[in-house]
Amino acid sequence: MKHIILTWLCLCASQGAAQDVFIFGEQHDNSHHHVVQADRIREINPNAVVFEMLNDAQAAAINALDNRSVDQVRTVSDWDASGWPAFDIYAPVFDAVGARPVIGAAVPRDQARKAFAEGISAVFAGDADRFGLTRPLAPDEQSEREAMQFAAHCDALPKDMLPMMVDVQRLRDATLALRIEQAVAQYGTPIAVVTGNGHARRDWGIAQYLKHSDLEIHALGQGEEGVPPNGAFDEVVFSSGVERDDPCAAFAKN
Repeated sequence: MKHIILTWLCLCASQGAAQDVFIFGEQHDNSHHHVVQADRIREINPNAVVFEMLNDAQAAAINALDNRSVDQVRTVSDWDASGWPAFDIYAPVFDAVGARPVIGAAVPRDQARKAFAEGISAVFAGDADRFGLTRPLAPDEQSEREAMQFAAHCDALPKDMLPMMVDVQRLRDATLALRIEQAVAQYGTPIAVVTGNGHARRDWGIAQYLKHSDLEIHALGQGEEGVPPNGAFDEVVFSSGVERDDPCAAFAKN
């Protein structure tokens, strides 16, 4: 494993400040980012940890384990069939979580598909108005989000799908926020959150969907090789990059 680049950029609150919710962003396939998340979980000693990557059934299976080990987590969550990057790079996070309760915040695929037909406010498990899902985004933000979705899918998506792709991202943000509130109500603070940088960013992500609450939030974003993640964060840290295949190769025309 490459050595983590110890470059820290604090933009707002100190990581040592008393907070209720610590949102730890990541680039999903970067093993160094998960080491940072594991270290932070140990530092803050949260009462529970919310995972973007887990659904309710996976979280329940993990919570039911006696003498929980990372190997058991891998097995009962059926991680290898989940579509997320290799479990080995997430193992340090689960090792740091230990026996703490985990909360699944994944939006099931059938719910996401249903949102395409019925709209995100109709399928959201919480109060859609309270979480802002009944209100449209500002036009400039909507345009920027659609452009990012287009680029993220290698300019290969039909453009008429882009508004719904943005809506599903909002549904995922709001679902994470809902699960955080439920975790706070059940376990008290502090709560840690393991999620992608896009959900962790303060200007568009989870924090926007908790504006109605009085929770104090600290959002960590993680970059690579001095390149920061998109968006606003309370703190940004940089790690080494990792080797990747070209994500757009599958879209290349023969």
